[in-house]
Amino acid sequence: METIEVKIGNLAIGGRNGILVQTMCNTHTSDVDASIAQCRRLYEAGAEMIRLTVPSLEQVESLRRIRQALRDEGIDVPIVADVHFSSEIAIAAASAVEKVRINPGNFHKDHEKARAQFAKLVEVCKEHGTAIRIGLNHGSLGERITNKYGNTPLAMKEAVMEWLDMCTENNFYNVVVSLKASNTYIMVEAYRLLAAQMQANGTVFPLHLGVTEAGNGDSGRIKSAVGISALLSEGIGNTVRVSLTEDPENEIPVARYLSDRYGRRLHSTMTSLKIENGCATATYMAPSKERLMLDFACDFGKRLLDKELDEVILCGTYVDEDGRTQNLDGSEYAAYLADELMQAARRRFYRPEYIACPGCGRTMYNLEKTFNEVKQRTAHMKGMVIAVMGCIVNGPGEMADADWGYVGEGNGKVSIYKGRTPVLRHVPEDEAIGKLTELIESAQAE
Repeated sequence: METIEVKIGNLAIGGRNGILVQTMCNTHTSDVDASIAQCRRLYEAGAEMIRLTVPSLEQVESLRRIRQALRDEGIDVPIVADVHFSSEIAIAAASAVEKVRINPGNFHKDHEKARAQFAKLVEVCKEHGTAIRIGLNHGSLGERITNKYGNTPLAMKEAVMEWLDMCTENNFYNVVVSLKASNTYIMVEAYRLLAAQMQANGTVFPLHLGVTEAGNGDSGRIKSAVGISALLSEGIGNTVRVSLTEDPENEIPVARYLSDRYGRRLHSTMTSLKIENGCATATYMAPSKERLMLDFACDFGKRLLDKELDEVILCGTYVDEDGRTQNLDGSEYAAYLADELMQAARRRFYRPEYIACPGCGRTMYNLEKTFNEVKQRTAHMKGMVIAVMGCIVNGPGEMADADWGYVGEGNGKVSIYKGRTPVLRHVPEDEAIGKLTELIESAQAE
């Protein structure tokens, strides 16, 4: 899909440029040394753009120091400020970095004041050559939009179009857009609607793709690949982030795979395909488990999301970590990958569905360790949607689809949610997982 070209520091997104890979630090931005060290590792791992959270005005100065230290080392990777719930912070950060990410749903509570503040932000961005990402998330649409359109892909598209109209009204086009969701179907449909609307309007802004709160491990990688590849295969998308509840360095190889595959530098290892009565039998000869998993997710994610297929059977071989060739035909691993793919495409649920953010500078506890323990203790709760969120700032909104949620408050305390309602607050961390599982089991027994 042909888009306008957007300049972000020394990079250009959209136009005829390739698919750019980005990620986000999970350090505290106020810890300047740790943030610099992580940015350095992410750059060396292949990140082409790095985002850091800016939860307060004090962090803007930290951001300046981080960016300058990287430039002094000869690292020119663009730095992005991630701002929520404060238009003033966004305006202040716009002079410190190459791009500012704002979320329309929480830029300002009052829509008319939001419009005025956005005009101020645009003026600062014009002055400093700073780009903006209109980064909307499914869980933070805002009451005004959801009252009109519901909590739907259409609502996501309409919310973003309001802000793109504000950009054009202010004669500002250095803009990238995202409409992320943890539900792959909603995410894909929202981007499709937006792409069609922008094409109809005649101005197509570059799109940043991602499945938010995808989780970790194989499931997080498969879920991300399903959603992102469905769009890239249609020519939709100019930059990607794979959000994993792991060290952010682990996100880069998956994002790079997607960039290479849909930049026509990499091909699937599938060797044959037979489709009969809605069931596909696919044979692979993969050089590794990771490559098999990602090829499989990209080859069939879109077809399952669009209900072109109902089932996929995996055959062939792959090379394991010890260099041994393993047979897939009828194996437990082949069945496991098929189950994970069906779950990621929202076609069949064989285990709980997990929503977990990747963590950032707002996270005040060991998110990855906690998430793994929650998964272990709730693995038998098939069909349940359980969220583990890093902070109280975005957690309640971003886990909108969850039946139950574990949300960090900071200071060693946790809030537990049933749907969107907090049922326990200020629970000590060492008791919180037990309380969560007790509440779920009690509700299931009723």
